[in-house]
Amino acid sequence: MMTEDEKIDTATANGEDLRAETAEAAPELAEHDRVAQLEAELAEAKAAVMYAHAEAQNVRRRAEKEAADTRAYAVTSFAREILSVADNLARGLSAIPADLRDDDRLKGLIAGLEATQRELDAVFQRNGVTKIAAMGLPLDPNQHQAMLEIPSDQAPGTIVQEMQAGYMLRDRLLRPSLVGVAKKPD
Repeated sequence: MMTEDEKIDTATANGEDLRAETAEAAPELAEHDRVAQLEAELAEAKAAVMYAHAEAQNVRRRAEKEAADTRAYAVTSFAREILSVADNLARGLSAIPADLRDDDRLKGLIAGLEATQRELDAVFQRNGVTKIAAMGLPLDPNQHQAMLEIPSDQAPGTIVQEMQAGYMLRDRLLRPSLVGVAKKPD
């Protein structure tokens, strides 16, 4: 009769013999499983590399766009502040009566102010700051801010008065035009 230890040793030896026989009988099966596992790992690694590459491209494109926007719109706060100077210059020029414009003593001053306004307009143009058209156009809430309604024979919603010029910085609104719009007369 066999002891417990002898039985365990025999079973272990039989199990090892069985595994060895299976491996010898089907070596291509074990190799096929290993190849399939390696191919799956390779496909997974390729997919991970492709996702990482796509993510890197997206990050690069986003950074390039942000840098371009930063360059294009860096003057936004300065342009907003300088608009008040342009407004005051335009108001000053429009306040000069016609009889003073003909006065020889003021012609140099008026010519200098007009030249300053032209130069300011040229600087705005070079930096992408453009005036928003308003008079006679229908109200566009993306560019105009209606301040009051004025009885008029023009179509309701048409801009009939501009109180303050609006400006765009390239394709972005810098400041809306403050306008009065037509309404049907009472």
